[in-house]
Amino acid sequence: MSSIADGTVHIQTTSESLAAPPSWFGEVVLIAAYLHQHGVLTKISEQMRFARRRFGYYEVIDFLAVLFGYAISGERTLEAFYERLQPFAIPFMALFERDRLPSRSALSRFLAALTEAPVEALRTLFLDDLLARPLTLDKQTGGLVDRAGNAWVVFDIDGTREAARQRAFPQTDELPSSFRRLDDVCAPGYRGRKRGEVVRTRTTVSQAHSYQWLGSFGNRGNGRYREELRQGISAIGRYLTAHHLPLERTLLRLDGQYGNGAVLSDVAGFVFVTRGKDYRLLDHPLIQARLHLPPDQLQQRPESPMVRSLYDCPEIPVGPEGTPCRVVVATHPAGKKKSPVGVTRAGIVYELYFTNLPQQGFTARDVVELYLHRGAFEPALSDEDREQDPDRWCSHAAWGQECWQTVSQWVWNLRLELGHQLSPTPLRITEFAPAIPEQNAQAATRPAASASASGYGPPATATSWKTGRFTGQDFLLQPDGTLRCPAGSTLTLQERRQEADGSLRLVYAASLRSCRPCELREQCQWNGSATKKPRQVSVLLHPLVVGSAPLLWRDWSRRDHRRACMQLTRQQRIEVSLSPPVAASPLIADGILSRAHTRASRGYSGSLAMLALKLLDKSRSAYSAPRKAWPPRSGWRQLNPILTTDGLFLLGPARCSAGVPCPLFPAGLSFFLPSAGFALYPVALSASSALGSKREEWSDFRATSEQLSH
Repeated sequence: MSSIADGTVHIQTTSESLAAPPSWFGEVVLIAAYLHQHGVLTKISEQMRFARRRFGYYEVIDFLAVLFGYAISGERTLEAFYERLQPFAIPFMALFERDRLPSRSALSRFLAALTEAPVEALRTLFLDDLLARPLTLDKQTGGLVDRAGNAWVVFDIDGTREAARQRAFPQTDELPSSFRRLDDVCAPGYRGRKRGEVVRTRTTVSQAHSYQWLGSFGNRGNGRYREELRQGISAIGRYLTAHHLPLERTLLRLDGQYGNGAVLSDVAGFVFVTRGKDYRLLDHPLIQARLHLPPDQLQQRPESPMVRSLYDCPEIPVGPEGTPCRVVVATHPAGKKKSPVGVTRAGIVYELYFTNLPQQGFTARDVVELYLHRGAFEPALSDEDREQDPDRWCSHAAWGQECWQTVSQWVWNLRLELGHQLSPTPLRITEFAPAIPEQNAQAATRPAASASASGYGPPATATSWKTGRFTGQDFLLQPDGTLRCPAGSTLTLQERRQEADGSLRLVYAASLRSCRPCELREQCQWNGSATKKPRQVSVLLHPLVVGSAPLLWRDWSRRDHRRACMQLTRQQRIEVSLSPPVAASPLIADGILSRAHTRASRGYSGSLAMLALKLLDKSRSAYSAPRKAWPPRSGWRQLNPILTTDGLFLLGPARCSAGVPCPLFPAGLSFFLPSAGFALYPVALSASSALGSKREEWSDFRATSEQLSH
């Protein structure tokens, strides 16, 4: 056995149990005060209403306070959250101007009873709160600058899934059909790499530059992706209106499940980019003809050795309505394993990308890179799962789960907003794609077999070179990459030449055996029947006219501001203390009453007395903690019950970094926030507003009772 030799170190222990505040309690104080300052709690109480059921004395705000605390805490289960919160239930609810913490069973009944109307009202309040205040003082939103110098705002719409595991039940004729608790929220569907038998899909909408959530819309199984897309577009429209952003400069990056022609009508008016899944378009004559020409560009990711050949096909009719769309076809050789994306034909993997981005601002490679950049959306979902895990099962009812996920996204946005006030940083500018060199410089340094840096325009042929003779326009490009002459003969590709201006010349030639007996030889060849060579046609691919500027991506860090808010109070010591209840003074009548007088005054005053007892009885908490944690029953029936809660962040007072006046906490609480950015001057009040109102009601009752008795 070893001991410490230094006598200056003293360690004392005690058997008395003293609960330590959770590390997340300080952040709850910060966010609750911020919501109280902007009137969000009052709006929730007033606007989110529905038919009540077995909730006892609780209001909607009581349950929303628990969900806010649960999302902030990051505890894995509600049971663990309640265990940590149990010793501090009274000050926690006082932060939200409430005096009773709902039990877990009451919270479960509340979530199960929710309907569509209150959840939609909560979503509206969530979006209103997001749009009520700019993220930064200079009202920046981030953006994307294309090669022509135009600014765009990018939004990501993507789905995430949560699978649930279910036990196998015996199924016989004698047994009734099995009942699953998750039948209302889950259904069989695509699970991806997640283990389980049933799944729930929710569509999330994010601003790609600030990483703010704009909404979450979930459904059973694979979801209702078109309905959820329309809801997401509605939220984006409100964001654009609030920030005065043009609709035609808004880019939607959609998941591959939206890659069919039927969805294009839902995003009318917006600019979009998505992966296509309608591979029947590969058989379109225009696409087949383009695939037999040289590729516009080559694309390779830094982390992959695979090189894609890109073919830009503008104005391709897509969908049942034939909506014109820009289609980018990416091809690469097939490997030993089946490609998880695209379709394989003759050893070549074909991928489709649909967009309506202008060719003057975005090359084919820019379009593919923009779609693949959606991978930056996955780390945001990963951070959300690690910090809050909104996909965990908080309710077995669909609308209850939607309510929880909306609150979870609300907490994410509040952390971002507070983090920008704590540590404001300017927009960072990243070169998304390098600038395109001049055409003459391209032609001097690029090999003849390589693709253009900007891509090629539509194939062009020579104009009429002799009156009455066939021109290059009379030789039609075929889907198999050949040309067909007016007489029906085939011209095949013979030569490729790089021109000085960067153009690519493709030389096609017919067979001499086809030209000699041809009846149209006089109109086709220069010297008519005296010509000894077959007909040749040149097709020119001119470089596409694209702006030479680089693509610039402007955004903020995904984690820094949010983590600044989370770590502000979690590394500090927090003290929360409860004052003992004031001793009760017995109520003594002014004089001795006769039995007749008592019987005469029992009617109306007796009813008032019962009403007063009911009103005072409501002030008792229905929380399922041990009874010893509360004041005695007699203390709650007092004329003036007092609840005092004091807390202290031990770093001293300071001023707000942005110069914005900081809010005071609800009555009954006293806190300092640290000097890192936020600071609140202390305020100590002896009684909560809720209990103060009970005192006034009791005084009115006593006055009325004395008048009746006399």
